[in-house]
Amino acid sequence: MPKRVLCGTVVKAGSNKTVKVSVLHVYQDRLYKKVIKKYKKYAAHDEHNFYQEGDKVLIQEHKPISATKKWIVINKAN
Repeated sequence: MPKRVLCGTVVKAGSNKTVKVSVLHVYQDRLYKKVIKKYKKYAAHDEHNFYQEGDKVLIQEHKPISATKKWIVINKAN
């Protein structure tokens, strides 16, 4: 099974080797047909502390690195 890849924006880069990435999920309600935007934050592993707040990045599923980190940063998104 392929690993999921999500695109998001770095919202916090203060911790060592960890960034918080906010991912936007847009979908339409089945019953009322209203377009809904939902944001979710993921803790992702950044080995070299390369990414700063405001960077658009791609994150990929990974085996658990810590209690909250189950994603790694692949690279910058365009």
